[in-house]
Formats: sequence, structure tokens, C-alpha cells
Amino acid sequence: MKHIAILGSTGSIGTQALDVIKANPTLFKAEVLTAQSNASLLIEQALLFQPQLVVIADESKYPEVKKALAHTNIEVKAGHDALCEAVVLPQLNIVLTALVGFAGLKPTIAAIKAKKDIALANKETMVVAGDLVTALAKENDVKILPVDSEHSAIFQCLVGEQSPIEKIYLTASGGPFRGKSKADLAHVSFKEALKHPNWVMGAKITIDSASLMNKGLEVIEAKWLFNLAVEQIDVIVHPQSIIHSIVQFEDGSMKAQMGLPDMKLPIQYAFTHPDRIISDFPRFNFLDYPQLSFEQADTQTFRNLALAYDALRKGGNMSCIINAANEVVVAAFLKERIGFLQMSDIIERCMDRVSFVENPILDDYFETDKQTRIFAEELI
Repeated sequence: MKHIAILGSTGSIGTQALDVIKANPTLFKAEVLTAQSNASLLIEQALLFQPQLVVIADESKYPEVKKALAHTNIEVKAGHDALCEAVVLPQLNIVLTALVGFAGLKPTIAAIKAKKDIALANKETMVVAGDLVTALAKENDVKILPVDSEHSAIFQCLVGEQSPIEKIYLTASGGPFRGKSKADLAHVSFKEALKHPNWVMGAKITIDSASLMNKGLEVIEAKWLFNLAVEQIDVIVHPQSIIHSIVQFEDGSMKAQMGLPDMKLPIQYAFTHPDRIISDFPRFNFLDYPQLSFEQADTQTFRNLALAYDALRKGGNMSCIINAANEVVVAAFLKERIGFLQMSDIIERCMDRVSFVENPILDDYFETDKQTRIFAEELI
């Protein structure tokens, strides 16, 4: 039995993780459930899974959750500091970090220090402070088990391999605007951007997918997860989303991990690694996909991917800057305060103007995040 904390249990990854746990009640127990503000779903989940602890980050929702669970033995806490307290419970084996954005950094670090294995669905943790997080994980003998479909694919392809990686290919669907020109994108709405052709995800990651920033963040994450140089990471557009990513070895041989677009598989693999267990997930049929196609990513139109590569090459706190700026512009785009193409413009100006720190410590990352958000808001 593995005892699991799910940070962000009401989001897309969190709800699918609970589906995996529900399907395997003899293998997994949800001990901690947390949500930002979706009190009603958190209450529903708590009553069904009976965790030891629930945390609602939005403190204004605490009375509602506390009252609804008063007749149970479930402990209820509130606030962002409670997230860090939740991940250190002694019985926990795995912490699934499925929070959105920079908010995942502090509790992930707290969990690593408490020697809990991390099922990582919060890529921003590695984007912002991958150097510190990977060093801390090594120091505490903690496994970081990737849940992003692309990084899980790379992880699975590396099982049993001892040869060095020559190159990896992260596949991208291209999002809802694949093939569009800048002129086409000048007036697209957030509703159009939320219509992803293959994946059902939360709003923030869906917009990131439409702008290719999601792939840019994944490039940065891959650098830290697999200890790669920038030149070893390539992005290739694969509209069918069947090949989730590819590893090329030094002899030229390539391994790909394939399957239908379904996040439950990488979630389950992170929970069971190094083993696999039976699942009832839909199976891929080659005859349903007689043609798998590939294209070069258009970094001229979708500049966010190019900006992410620039940030990775510059190093220091630059990836922290790009992440903070992106979180602000995506929120603004979703509220129709700026247009789709303006997101890249603002991110690039933040990269040019926010103070660069070549060798940041943890406090520098928090200060960089704060200053970038202020400047991005001013630009908006």
C-alpha cells in the first residue's frame, strides 16, 4: 500500500489521479487532498476517499470545508503554509504535485526535505529552480517521477538503459492553432485557444499549449530531469499525440513511448514505478491511426518556444523570469486584457528588463518571481 498526498486534487491531474487510486484500492490510499479554492469538489472527494488531512489554500473557504467534514475524522487546514505542513506526514510515500504554476515550488521542496518521493506534474518547479530541486533530491535520496506525458515517456524509454543519451525529441501536438500565421493569431479569443484538439487539461496549461510555451517549459524541465545540454533537446510537432516522446542513443537507435492521449497512464506509472500494473485504460489500435505525421515547430509564429530556449541558454534566474511573466500574461489573456500575440511581447520585455542573477539561491528565485510579476502587470 502506497500512501499518497495529492496537491491540487480538484484539478485535471488531481481528479485523474484519484480515478487511478479508486481503481486500485488495495495498492493506493489518498492520505492528503488539497485544493486552491474549489471547496465543493474537495469536500466531495474527502467524503469519498476519507483522507487523513485536507487543505483548502483559500482561507475564506475554510469554514465551509470544516463544517462539511465536521462529522468525520478528517483534519482540515487552510492557507498556503498548510500545504508545506501536509507533505511531511510520516506515513506518506509519494507526493503528487499537481498545483498550477510557481505555487508548487515551496511544497515540493518541503516534501523533498521530508524524504518523500515526488510524482511531478508541476513542471514550473523544475523550470524555476531545477538546479536546486535536483540537487536537493539527490541529497535526500528522493526519486522525482515525471508525470508530464512527454517526460514520463522519456523516463519509461530509459528504463534498463545504461548508455548515454545522444538526444531527446519532445513531441508537441501543435495545439489548436497549428499551421496558423501571425495574422491569423492577431485576433483569436481565449475560447478558441482553449479548444485543444487532443488533450483535456486545465485552462492555464491549455493556453500554454496553444502558444507553445508549454513545450518551452517542458524543454527546460527536461534539461534538469535528465541532465541534458540544450543541444540535446529537440521539439517536433506530432499532431496525433500518439508518440509521447523519443530518446536517441549514441549508437543512433531510437526508443519511443506510444499510447492514446490519456494522463492516467503516466500518473499510474509514477505511482507504481518500477513496476507496471494491469489497467482498463483504452488501448491503441494502429489501424485507427494509419498515418503518424511530424512537422518542424514554427518558432517564428509561436515565439514562446524560442524564448524558452533563450532562457535555458542564458541560465541563472532567466527561466524563473519567463515562467513568472507567462503566468501573468496567461491570466490576463484569459480575462481578455491582452491579445494572444501580446503574451510573447510582454514575456520578452520582462526577460530584457528584470534583473538577471547568474547564480541564484532560493531567495533570489522568490524575489525574481515577485519583481517579474510586478513588471509584467505594469506592461499589461
